[in-house]
Amino acid sequence: MIKYRCTVCGYIYDPNEGDPENNIPPGTPFESLPDDWVCPSCGAPKEDFEPVLK
Repeated sequence: MIKYRCTVCGYIYDPNEGDPENNIPPGTPFESLPDDWVCPSCGAPKEDFEPVLK
């Protein structure tokens, strides 16, 4: 699965880890995150994330 980076603070969303602090289980693809999900580090919206290309 593709990781996504917050363009505001650099936080990396790793779908293999999910976001336990916000009850997002491991294995949740970025596209499946709720529309109101925000960066757990800086509060930026999903629109401020970009895919991390290998």
